[in-house]
Amino acid sequence: MYNAVLFIHLLGATVWTGGHLILACTILPNVFRDKDIAFLSRFESHYEKIGIPALIIQILSGLYLAYTLLPDLSQWFDFSHPVSRLVAFKLILLACTFLLAIDARLRIIPNLSKNNLKSLAYHIIPVTVLSVLFVYVGISFRTGWLF
Repeated sequence: MYNAVLFIHLLGATVWTGGHLILACTILPNVFRDKDIAFLSRFESHYEKIGIPALIIQILSGLYLAYTLLPDLSQWFDFSHPVSRLVAFKLILLACTFLLAIDARLRIIPNLSKNNLKSLAYHIIPVTVLSVLFVYVGISFRTGWLF
C-alpha cells in the first residue's frame, strides 16, 4: 500500500510543481509583456481542474505517508529526529502554500487587473519556489540531503 500511495503522491507532485513551473516561467512573462490577463485566467481555469485535485491528493497521501513513517503525531515537529524534521518541513511548506493561495484567491484574483498583476506574480513565484522545495524535501526522505 505504501508504494502505491507514494506513486500517487509523486504523480500529484509532478502535476502541481510542473504546472507552477510552466506558469511562472512561460505564462507569467508573456502575461506581463502583453498585459493579457484573459490568457492568465484561461490558463488558471484549465490548470485548476488538475492542479487542485493534484494538491489534494498530495496532502492526503502525504499525511498517510507521514503517519506510516511516524505514527506518533507528537513526533511530527521533533526537529531532533531526521524524519520528523522532514515531515515538519513539509507541513511548514504546506502552511505557507495555503496562506499564499488563500490570500490570492480572496484578495487578488477577484480584483485582478493590469494594475495589480504584480501582486499576483508575488504569489505565483513564491508558490512555485515552495513547490520545488516540496520536491527537494520529499527526495530527502530517500537521499538524506536534509538529514
